[in-house]
Amino acid sequence: MTKKSSPSIFIILLIFVICFIAQVNAIFNIGDIFHLDFTSDKNTFRLLVSNENKDLDSIIRDYFKEKDLDVEIEYAGTLDMMDKLNQNPESYDAIWSSNSIWLYMLENSSMVVDSKSTSINPIVFGIKKSLADTLGFTNGEVYTKDILEKIKTKELNFIMSSPIRTNTGASAYLGFLTTLAGNPEVLTKDYLTNETLKNDITSFLSGVERTSGSEEFLGELLNNGNYNAVVSYESSLINLNKELEAKGKETYYLIYPVDGVTISDSPLAYLNNGNNKREIFNAFQKYILSDEGQKALLKTGRRVWYGGINKDADPETFNKDWGIDTNKYLMPIKYPSIAVIKDALVLYQTEFRKPTHIVFCLDYSGSMYGEGNIELIDAMEYILNYDTASINMLQFSYKDKISIIPFGTNVLSPYTTDDGTKVDDLLYIIKNIEPNGSTNLYGALNKAIDTLKDENSDDYNLSIILMTDGQGNIGTFADFKYQYQRLNKDIPVYGILFGDASDYQLLEISELTGGKVFDGKLNLLEAFKEVRGYN
Repeated sequence: MTKKSSPSIFIILLIFVICFIAQVNAIFNIGDIFHLDFTSDKNTFRLLVSNENKDLDSIIRDYFKEKDLDVEIEYAGTLDMMDKLNQNPESYDAIWSSNSIWLYMLENSSMVVDSKSTSINPIVFGIKKSLADTLGFTNGEVYTKDILEKIKTKELNFIMSSPIRTNTGASAYLGFLTTLAGNPEVLTKDYLTNETLKNDITSFLSGVERTSGSEEFLGELLNNGNYNAVVSYESSLINLNKELEAKGKETYYLIYPVDGVTISDSPLAYLNNGNNKREIFNAFQKYILSDEGQKALLKTGRRVWYGGINKDADPETFNKDWGIDTNKYLMPIKYPSIAVIKDALVLYQTEFRKPTHIVFCLDYSGSMYGEGNIELIDAMEYILNYDTASINMLQFSYKDKISIIPFGTNVLSPYTTDDGTKVDDLLYIIKNIEPNGSTNLYGALNKAIDTLKDENSDDYNLSIILMTDGQGNIGTFADFKYQYQRLNKDIPVYGILFGDASDYQLLEISELTGGKVFDGKLNLLEAFKEVRGYN
């Protein structure tokens, strides 16, 4: 009778063979010699895409599926994209940005090659049709200063995406600066110090009711909220109007100031970083610029013609009843130099924007003891410290008000500074509270509302950030809902999940208040950074 080998011997032999192949490959690179692939993602095409191009996701995936190629798409905000490429350029094969101007902000801009514009997307004002009629904006020409006058008289407020996080917001803001400066040949640093322009842009931005950290969330606000005006992409407003019309709701009338609009060109570019995916990229870009690809982009509401005029544009998409006239030439605004753009964005954050009064409700329940409390302190130190926060243009200004409300079983009284650059006292409190007790998050929210109830919404944008690692087990959502609705103010609550926090509870709160939930379980600091783009 033949003796059978033990299964363990085969396992040992298999491990030995695998290790041997790995060692030989490391020394002689046999993968290249025999064209073997030892990395699972070697043939995956990695594409970094602007959040504002998320509506192109199916176009991208359908193309790669048809070609039997693997594609990995990562979406990011405009400035986040630049950070990602500056830090890890080898992680991506191509970039589909919202605007060419941002590609020049890369530390190694020469890495970006074969950049080609794929479509044209004006950034415009959308105003509810009835209000646009009342303001006199549906008859004749409208200039940026006409809009400014309606803001000054409190006849017009609007929402927009954040200039420090999104292309839409930044491009629109640069457009406001340029037209209010009188449309110089190019906006220079000298204009940014002009007192008249500083006063005009500050007055203009005083009309901002809400800012959003993404174009996607801006659309959610418009679908679910009651906002009369918005600054957004033409394509976004076209698709929003289609949804509103289908629901029998009032649509937005698009305003194209005759003194100039900012235009995004949505460039698709290859990253020459040694990944050797040029052939795949060239074929993909060729498809996007082909008649078939351009028709696909056209269906999303993007303009794929150049020169500004197209008498044959689809009337159902580019609906003249919505204020869209494709027979009219758009006056594009010239973007300033990168140095001026950077200075302008800093001034937006520190001088020009409407100030905020923000309340941080911070969880100090017993479960936060140890590592959780350390992470919370680190995150708050980063956000409140002017020098560290300014690295990502997240700093508070001297015009901002900041309150903190620590909570465990008990809810402590608010600690407030009326100058967002003077936070030493707040940081002392944050560092010296010992976590203990239960999670009275509803009590903290009620106190936050009470803190903001007498604040004038014309003077400050109001918001609450709730950070918790547990489930609220004192008080009820119903009580908070009653207090919130009775106040009748637009105060969003942005929840940050941490530890074992309840998704359901925070989603319920954000839905009621028009807020949003951010996941801080993997990185609390990054969650705090992200939420700052929304207030």
